Amino acid sequence: MTESLVKTFDITYNTRKENITISEYGRTIQGMILKATELEDDEHRQAYVETIVDLMLKMHPQTKNVEDYVEKIWRHVFRIAQYNLKGVVPPSSVIPSYEEDKLSPEKVDYPTTEPKFRHYGHYVQELIKKALEMEEGPIKQEFVRTIGNYMKLAYLTWNKEHFVSDHIILDDLRALSKGKLTLEEDVTLSNVVGNPQQKRPIKSNSSSKGQKRFQRSNTNNTRKKNRYK
Repeated sequence: MTESLVKTFDITYNTRKENITISEYGRTIQGMILKATELEDDEHRQAYVETIVDLMLKMHPQTKNVEDYVEKIWRHVFRIAQYNLKGVVPPSSVIPSYEEDKLSPEKVDYPTTEPKFRHYGHYVQELIKKALEMEEGPIKQEFVRTIGNYMKLAYLTWNKEHFVSDHIILDDLRALSKGKLTLEEDVTLSNVVGNPQQKRPIKSNSSSKGQKRFQRSNTNNTRKKNRYK
């Protein structure tokens, strides 16, 4: 029964239609662009495609001031038309091609860290590499000490409830540098985050303020009594 109704009223479900190349423009825009590929006159085809581009821009008015957005629209038009728009030239005079559309950016290597020392972060390894390239001397030694202080900060950031001794940091520094960076055994690394057990000064509350006002009132009353004696 359903199939007979579809044939009678020429109803075609979207699932039976061809896929939409770029869904944000809809099936109507795609049909118009594909219609442009069937036009024979170059001037007519150029004017027809420019009208479609203006319509696509009006569909997204909030992006009209975005840099290179018009050029992006033209690239999308050629992509939807499967690059079959002979004689059509964008305002930039650069005709998009299938090869350019398939270009992909170079792969960026994800920074790797030692699983055991992940809590120190990737930049600690970069600092260690920098220190290994430095010449021996007081500047390098001070730089290594700075790395140790930063490692202690990173350790305490992720392990606030655990005590960490400087010997642990020095051992980890030695392991990360494969034994090439060391500090004196009696060195004291800075506790950058401060002592978590240190109590903060108690701020004055409303009761203490009221007590002060009461004391000032008693002092004024005493002065008045002494004045009239």
